[in-house]
Amino acid sequence: MSKLQLQGPYNYISIYTSSITYSSPCPIPSSNPSSFSSPMDFSILLVLTAIVVFPVLLHLLTRPNKPRRPAKLPPGSLGLPLIGQSLGLLRAMRANTAERWIQARVDRYGPVSKLSLFGAPTVLLTGPAANKFVFFSGALAMRQPRSVQRILGERSLLELSGADHRRIRGALAEFLKPDMLRLYVSRIDAEVRRHLDECWSGRDTVTVMPLMKRLTFDIISSLLFGLGRGPVRDALAGDFAHLMGGMWAVPVDLPSTAFRRSLRASARARRVIGRIARETKAKLERGEASRSSDLIACLLSLKDESSGAAQLSEEEIVDSSMVALIAGHDTSSILMTFMVRHLANDPDTLAAMVREHDEIAESKGDGGEAALAWEDLARMKLTWRVALETLRMVPPIFGNFRRATQDIEFDGYVIPEGWQVFWVSSVTHMDAAIFPEPATFDPSRFKDQSMAPAAAPPCSFVAFGGGLRICVGMEFARIETLVTMHYLLRRFRWKLCCKDDTFARDPMPSPLHGLPIELESKSSP
Repeated sequence: MSKLQLQGPYNYISIYTSSITYSSPCPIPSSNPSSFSSPMDFSILLVLTAIVVFPVLLHLLTRPNKPRRPAKLPPGSLGLPLIGQSLGLLRAMRANTAERWIQARVDRYGPVSKLSLFGAPTVLLTGPAANKFVFFSGALAMRQPRSVQRILGERSLLELSGADHRRIRGALAEFLKPDMLRLYVSRIDAEVRRHLDECWSGRDTVTVMPLMKRLTFDIISSLLFGLGRGPVRDALAGDFAHLMGGMWAVPVDLPSTAFRRSLRASARARRVIGRIARETKAKLERGEASRSSDLIACLLSLKDESSGAAQLSEEEIVDSSMVALIAGHDTSSILMTFMVRHLANDPDTLAAMVREHDEIAESKGDGGEAALAWEDLARMKLTWRVALETLRMVPPIFGNFRRATQDIEFDGYVIPEGWQVFWVSSVTHMDAAIFPEPATFDPSRFKDQSMAPAAAPPCSFVAFGGGLRICVGMEFARIETLVTMHYLLRRFRWKLCCKDDTFARDPMPSPLHGLPIELESKSSP
């Protein structure tokens, strides 16, 4: 027996292989008739052979004479069964070389190639035209790796298509529409202030990534689940930390693997969210909660117009909540962490952002202590440009998957029905033909505040995805980011503890050692 290990910053995958001896309960007899125990045995074999062979011969003799042109598959190799190129990609992500790994495939095979990822045959598509094809093709449905399906559930927004997808997405959009988000700015403001008071103030050093993750988790837990501070929230936070470790693992459910730990953490988290959903339903019936209380209350309040029945089942509410928590928890915390990292080495951008936020605070009076309002966020133009440029250079989502619902052609190649399609954000984000000097941090690329520079081709900046699957929580992420950066910039100065500012993906980017910084409180807020 051999053991193959892949170690990363937070987990390792162990895949065991061994030689297996098969013992068939129906051994196949020798081709020599004399070896049969009786003439009856040989007669039975002839009958079985005829049963198997005759339909094949009949099909060959009666099929139309029209020749069938073989499908032109993309170049590349599927690699070993089940494993394919999964370990190579995961290893590159954890070594901060994933962009080079993808580019090497593009250089070798072109913008379209086949490989195998996470147990399924896959076609890698790259470039703006490929992104547009992925986002808008009606023959491509969402398809996450089997590991993600098992962890997040079969009825999550990431897995549904057609009418079910529109129904679930519409329910989430109801909670995240501007009229609702206006109500949440003050609650996010209060969570950010409390977090900075308890976890940042009075400390000489802090580690940014885990603190940002806890901040965004607390905000999401409050607004999505109405979950206050306490042991339940703490336990749920721990489960989600373990859950993320196996999202892109090889889906082998063996002891001591990241996938096994993620499955168990997912089961615990789902039980907690299910219990919250039932408790919230009872509160709604008693009039102790309203549609705007939190996400689960909003989802439970949605009724079918004709029948009056609930639009979503409990399973759909739990699965949707799992996706919303992960999407809001990790992506925003990563964005803010890398903004802090960049600003430590960019004094000009930092000074300009500080001026922007000082002006906002001074205009509100009350010594800058008044809570932020919805209207204040519209004035944080530079801060959001910095956020977009950070997302361009370090997108939290490296890439994503679709599934071909039928044979479909792209760029002269056929993608067979059932195959995965994998698109990657870095290929266009770091293309010098699209973004000149792509390695240079330049927030002015987004000076018009749109989600992509005007000069860039459509579907080039894809940090939020695109098409019908564009991130439904974009505006929520913007509010989280702007409020948090406002108070960070107003209260603290910082510098990096580590000269080496590399990062790894597991599968989302994480800076070296979680980004420890030296912290200095400003004399006034």
